This record gives sequence, structure tokens and C-alpha cells, in this order.
Amino acid sequence: MHYLIVSFSHKNSTLAIREKLAFVNETAQLNLLKQLNSTPCISESMVLSTCNRVEIFCSCNDTEAAAEVLFSLLAKHSGLSVHELHERADVFDDEGGIHHLFSVASSLDSMVVGETQISGQLKDAFKLSQDNGHSAQKIARAMSYALKCAAEVRNATNISSKPVSVASVAIAKVKESVGDVKGKKALVIGSGEMSVITCKHLTAQGVDVTVMNRTFEKAEAIARECNARVRSFEEISYAINENELLFTATGSITPIITDEMIKPTSYDRYWFDMAVPRDIECEAALWSIRLFYVDDLKEIVSENIALREDEAKLSYVIIRRHVTLFFEWLKTLSVEPLIKNMYLRASDAAHQESMRVLENGYIPKEYEHAVHKATLQALKRFLHPFAERMRDGSDPMRIDTLIESMSFLMNQEEGDELSQNFCTYYPKGK
Repeated sequence: MHYLIVSFSHKNSTLAIREKLAFVNETAQLNLLKQLNSTPCISESMVLSTCNRVEIFCSCNDTEAAAEVLFSLLAKHSGLSVHELHERADVFDDEGGIHHLFSVASSLDSMVVGETQISGQLKDAFKLSQDNGHSAQKIARAMSYALKCAAEVRNATNISSKPVSVASVAIAKVKESVGDVKGKKALVIGSGEMSVITCKHLTAQGVDVTVMNRTFEKAEAIARECNARVRSFEEISYAINENELLFTATGSITPIITDEMIKPTSYDRYWFDMAVPRDIECEAALWSIRLFYVDDLKEIVSENIALREDEAKLSYVIIRRHVTLFFEWLKTLSVEPLIKNMYLRASDAAHQESMRVLENGYIPKEYEHAVHKATLQALKRFLHPFAERMRDGSDPMRIDTLIESMSFLMNQEEGDELSQNFCTYYPKGK
């Protein structure tokens, strides 16, 4: 068993590329997961798709074959060539893959280091995959440790002491340009976590916020939570021309704002499109609109990274420790049932041999207990060094081969019993 991650992020791909790769709804994600898990080399998979990254996480038996399947399916999904995807992607396997997963969960790989959204996005991605039968024990184990690692990074460092996000960086950009934003009018379009965070940041700054979404009830819920107004999505053509600030973060596949909807105004406007794919497609300069996309916020992000550099170093120490602990734990989970079954087999053999000696009268019946104990102890003494070597020296990535080999040596019936024992001791999801 191996772990594999293929990653496209703000580090290796432009916004335009990430737009093509993005999975904008659950149906698209589930379609990919179904195709991945139907291939012989991949047993479990999940998809993480956010404004800054698209990552596929797999459990597989052949990393090279699994990677080729991944690139082929992503090429069909995005319209990009397999060659270009190969050139751009970061590919991590086994220990490197787990280290990357833990880094992503701990927000060390985020555009805004220390941002608090990514952990929740990872949980949602895993839940969608697990609920639909595309993730099971192997990815569940990795995710469990990833979230534990992220929690320790948050608690042991100050990297998230001032919670930030792309939304907060966008608002910082507005304040940098116009100064005090108190009393200004802002329109927030969307109902996801990004929109909620944006609304909370804006209202805290004294901005008059209006929320809009295709589903009116969702917009109402956000407005109540953030003490904002709400407006029907059907009025978008009017609303975008009545607010100085505009923030969009929807899951729309096509732009929701175009040149035909924009009217000239007497005041400067600042628009922030935080969606992937983009929500706004217009000639902003013609309308005296300062339009920012996700990747345009990198200047502030760079300052953020510099300020958090020392905390990031400490965080990576924590991550490396958790990666080591994870593989030690994984090895124990895999090897112990094998060792247990080996001792059970030895115990059965010891009992049979001692009974043969007693029944043939080679040893008096009154020594039955001593005979059983001696034969069993002899076999235990013989097996002990082998068991210790298996615990201390086995490579976690080769455990499946070890189990298959031992099953073959013990015979098929014993192999079936071994599999049953493993499922009994370590049921799904544990």
C-alpha cells in the first residue's frame, strides 16, 4: 500500500490553470472519485478543491500507474494536456505525501500562512469521499493524524494567533487604498465560509454590508449571523452599481458579473473576486473599477509569510514529528495482527505435539501441564526474535507484501484467518 498526492496550487499553477482544474460541485468530485477507485491500482481517493489548490489524495498499490491514471482523468476534466499537467504538478508519495498532507492541514502550504479555513475544507473533502464509499481505513488513518497535527500546530505556535484568510487580506487591501472603511457600502455575493468570514470582517470595521446569494434563505442566514442586510439575487445588476465594495465567492461555473451589467458611477469601486472559477469577467479599467483576483493579493500574502517565518519553522518541526509517529503507528497496526496469528499457529502446534506425546505414553499423564507449557515456551522462544525484527525493522510501505508472503507460507486457509483477524482487530474507520 502506498500514499500518493498530485497537487496543483498557487505555488505551481496560475489562476487560469486552477480554474480549469477546479471541481466546482460535489457531482464533479464524485464522478472523478468513482473513476479513480474503479482502476485496479487505486483503492481509496479524495479531492480537495479550493480557490488556491486542487489536490488528489490516493491510496494505491502502484504509485506510477496511479499517477498516470490521475493525469489522464484530470486532462479530460480540465481540457489541459497530460504533458502540461505533468510539468506543473507537484507529486508526493508515501512519506512525502503524508508530510504534504500534514503541511496543508496545518496551513503551512497556504497562500496565507496560518489561515484557518483549510482544516475545515479538508474535513469536508474527506467526509464527501467517505460518505460515498471512496475513502476507507487507509485515508481515514492519514486524515486522523493530519487533523491532530494541525491542532497541535495551532496550539503550540502563534501561527494562527491572529486568524487570517484570503477575505481578510482582501479587506486589508481596501484599507490600504482608501483608508478608513467605516460607513462604506459593501455587497457580498455567495454563501460559503469565505463569504461568512468576509461579512464578519466588514461589519467589524463598521461597513454597511448587503448579502446576496442564489438561494435567498442562505443569504438570510448569513445576514442574521453577521448583522447585515439581504437582497435578492435577481437584483444583482442593480446592486453591483450601488456599492463601493464588492466581494464575490460563489461556486458558479460561469461568470455572474459581465460588462453588460456594469454602469458608470461617481465614486471609485473596489471589487474582489475570490472565486475559482472567476465570478467577474469585465474590462474593469473602462469602468474605473479596481478589480482584484485571488492571485493579485500575493503582495500582502508575502508580508504575512515573512512575519510568520519563525512560527513556520517551529510548525515544521511538529509536522515532521507527527509524520514519524504516523508511520510508526501504521506499522504497528499492520504487523501486530500478523504476529498474533503466528503465535496462535505456534500455540496450536505446541498443543497438538504435547497431546501426541502424552497419548502415546512417552510421558506420564501427570506431567500433562508441564509438557504443554514446555512445548509452548520453546516455540515462543524460537519466534520471539522474528517478532521483534518484524516490529522494529519492517517498512510500512511493504507491509502488504509481508502479509501476503506469510499467508502463502502458512497456507491459504491460514491467510484467510489472518485477514479475518485483521478486520476484527482493526475495523473500518478505526
